[in-house]
Amino acid sequence: MSEESNQQQEEEHPGEVLTVSYERIRHSSNSPELSKLARQTLPDRSDQAAYSRATALLEAVAGNEHTPLEDRVFMAQTMPFPNVLVKLSHDPDPQVRRAVAANKDDKNWLAGVLTKDPDQGVRAAALMNPMTSWKMRLEGAQSEDTDSETLDWLGQLGVEIEPGAPTVLATMVRRAVALNPSANAETISRLAKDADKHVAKAASSR
Repeated sequence: MSEESNQQQEEEHPGEVLTVSYERIRHSSNSPELSKLARQTLPDRSDQAAYSRATALLEAVAGNEHTPLEDRVFMAQTMPFPNVLVKLSHDPDPQVRRAVAANKDDKNWLAGVLTKDPDQGVRAAALMNPMTSWKMRLEGAQSEDTDSETLDWLGQLGVEIEPGAPTVLATMVRRAVALNPSANAETISRLAKDADKHVAKAASSR
């Protein structure tokens, strides 16, 4: 089919063509072509139809196991599109999920889901993502499964990290860290000197 006739078909049956294209890309085993698609320059946003189609097809690239790992990581780090990030958040390789978890274009609910990922590195990246809700940060600060480095980071919220954070919420997170048995001695020592008496008391009780 010529380029002209293909374009005409797309204009006549845009839904059908997109579906066919999506399935072809989703099941392709052509890794070089998938890599090229993963790093393509998108159409200008002013061409809404072309832009929407391209971003929809990126989801197919993201969900294809034949897309090279480095390209899936690249997409997870750089993509602002929710549909693509959601697809990549289910990637079997934790490197990809960690990149999604750290992406500041995540919706807060997606970052929240990744705070429960089975991989510790993914959970840590999600907890440190500013898009993660305070509810999920508090749960992370309370969980003994959270690693000590991440707890140390959470224990600085509202002070060294995000100093403009809501005082009450940041204090709740720091206090939870102070009570968490997985927090290391250095973190506890610092929290024992916290300006908030409730945080300091919790740390000093350890």
